[in-house]
Amino acid sequence: MVPCACSQQLQLPTAPLHTLHQAARGILPLHRPRRRPRRTIAAMASASSSSPDPVVLGCGGISVDYLATVASFPNPDDKIRSLELKVQGGGNTGNALTAAARLGLRPRIISKVANDAQGRSILSELEADGVDTSYILVAEKGNSPFTYIIVDEQTKTRTCIHTPGSPPLLPEELTKENLSSALDGADIVYFDVRLHDTALLVAEEASQRKIPILIDAERKREGLDELLNFASYVVCSAKFPQAWTGASSMPVALVSMLSRLPNIKFVIVTLGEKGCLMIERSMTDASEAGEIDAEALFESLEKKVDQGSTLPKCIASKSNLRISADGVGSISGRLLLGTAEVLPPGELIDTTGAGDAFIGAVLYGLCTGMSPERMLPFAAQVAGCGCRGLGARSTLPHRKDPRLAGY
Repeated sequence: MVPCACSQQLQLPTAPLHTLHQAARGILPLHRPRRRPRRTIAAMASASSSSPDPVVLGCGGISVDYLATVASFPNPDDKIRSLELKVQGGGNTGNALTAAARLGLRPRIISKVANDAQGRSILSELEADGVDTSYILVAEKGNSPFTYIIVDEQTKTRTCIHTPGSPPLLPEELTKENLSSALDGADIVYFDVRLHDTALLVAEEASQRKIPILIDAERKREGLDELLNFASYVVCSAKFPQAWTGASSMPVALVSMLSRLPNIKFVIVTLGEKGCLMIERSMTDASEAGEIDAEALFESLEKKVDQGSTLPKCIASKSNLRISADGVGSISGRLLLGTAEVLPPGELIDTTGAGDAFIGAVLYGLCTGMSPERMLPFAAQVAGCGCRGLGARSTLPHRKDPRLAGY
């Protein structure tokens, strides 16, 4: 099964690469987005179908992935042959915003590459998917980020060896004018917590403009705590909540996260083949309601899962509960358990980028006003599509994909 991590074709203008290379001393916006009134997430839900597609700005990692499929992971000092090789764009932000673009959003990326073959490949691939690369800095020297990925055909796992780009993106390379232009008209901002110094600069300005912020908390990273203080939404990996909070269980950790971060509206944790778990804060206080233990509530949701269903589902608790956790306190909200799509063994090829695909779908769900009950199965379906091919982007669906018709 696949973790819980899609409209019309976009016709965004692109710029010649030689023009991008001339931007080596600053992020020069090559095509200025037109200024338009700010729209809240709630306002987007009621917008007419003729309204412009929502804009998502991402700041973080982009790279080239070298994916080699092997029969089984090698032992030390082994020499083995690959069964299949693919070279494809990667990086958390690059993958998530590619998924968002195919679903119908208009993504922009703040990041950095070098003027090398890998950098040119990264840019051209993003542009081909309708991603605005105007705010990607191109350094004349150095190397673009790349990752070696070994896909084990036997266990369906992948091992990543990442080489960061050099020289790194520095905050002073993002001028006030270019930062303002990148945020102009953005409906939501996404960070994968790479390029953390620059990300913090972007997050501060986005917060002042009251633009919602989604953080991908894959693991504890430098700068993460500062960015979480600006977050409206958090999507994290299975290990993160307990590692960050020190809590004894996942449900307790989620209550702890909402208690520590009062601005956050929800946290979603992806659980691999077990789907995902979401804790959503209530907009009204439930202090008069009786308290219910977070772990007991989670167990009650698990019992309602239909083990015979292969399509993603969502099981939600009642709204506006007082959810408590020992040693943490309580919050007003609800829990939602999302199941993963069950893929036939022959269709599960590679889980690389499944979490990124999930986040791209969550960005789409937020920007289009999806309820969590619809958004979680939708995101799981998008992630499932992405796992049917080698690499993070090979089989990412477009919005008109028949498998998404029910959403």
